[in-house]
Amino acid sequence: MKQYEYLAKAVLREHGIPTPAGRLVRTPDQAYEAVAAIGPAALKAQVLVGGRGKAGGIRFASTPDEARTVAQAMLGMNLKGYTVEQLYAEAKLEIQQEFYISVTTDRNRKVPLVMASLKGGVEIEEVADDDIVRQWVNPRVGVLPYFGRELAARLGLTGVIAKELADLVVKLYQIYRERDAELVEINPLAVVDGHLIAADARLNLDDSALFRHPDVERIDEGSALEQKVHQIGLAYVELDGDIAIMANGAGMAMATVDAIQYFGGKPANFLDAGGGASVEPTAQALDVLVSMNPKVIFINIFGGITRCDDVAKAILQVKATRGIPVPLVVRLVGTNEQEGVRLLEEAGISAYSDMAPAAERAVMLAGEGRA
Repeated sequence: MKQYEYLAKAVLREHGIPTPAGRLVRTPDQAYEAVAAIGPAALKAQVLVGGRGKAGGIRFASTPDEARTVAQAMLGMNLKGYTVEQLYAEAKLEIQQEFYISVTTDRNRKVPLVMASLKGGVEIEEVADDDIVRQWVNPRVGVLPYFGRELAARLGLTGVIAKELADLVVKLYQIYRERDAELVEINPLAVVDGHLIAADARLNLDDSALFRHPDVERIDEGSALEQKVHQIGLAYVELDGDIAIMANGAGMAMATVDAIQYFGGKPANFLDAGGGASVEPTAQALDVLVSMNPKVIFINIFGGITRCDDVAKAILQVKATRGIPVPLVVRLVGTNEQEGVRLLEEAGISAYSDMAPAAERAVMLAGEGRA
């Protein structure tokens, strides 16, 4: 479970890691009051996505009046599919240098991993591998001060900055352990007036360990559309394409996304309709896909527990009540296949038995493809 920046910063402060002065604001007037109190500030959209700055989710205000105007423009805006409902007004920093540091889990080695770089302020994936220092943690020992000193030396840091980084690494690891975190990240870790300060922060918690932290605020991470599908009880993730997908089972859904991409198409989503979903949830899921206004809808069902006739009935229910105004491609194989195909054919909808030609057809109807 991801935490908003203001919550992550609060945890950093609890462990003695310096952060800029900041206030959570939900109205333009609160933004006015925040800048009046802390001075020139960055107004940061509190949404659980990366790349906020490039998308217009971080703006600056020098005066309270300017803060009110900026907040009016930002609150309610759509940022990468998320509605901005709150901002974090944080004192503007005169940054001399930007570093990157994080503690995460290396799933291959099955141990904690500390990563650091002198090139912060960008996504870590954009940093050349040679510019990243990695140190793995022995869980039986943990992170002691010498570990941080070694990391600082490998980065080429000396003096006050090296000492502060060594201390900070110990504290980050404490957060990682105590909070059952999957990721604790500071990016950028800024140098301001010769000292380190956390200019931004991410804290992702292990969902499976949340029962140990009843005091932690539960946060719905998905967009409004993702939350709507989750309420139906289905797994859904929004993507950037225009071919809407529904399949049964996570493996089948991933294979469907891959097939669309293989033929040159752009998947709009990952939707696992589950094994054994009844007519109504399936119809609700399809209704969501229709609401996305995609170029094409591709339904890919390999029925085991899922009954093909139930899927067909769900399709016909949506077609009769709401309508399906875009091309629909259906692949239907498995339990009660013949009955499902018959129901669709009577309504003028043909069904494929093989996934590859069905996926290729969906891509062609979307006007995409490798040709």
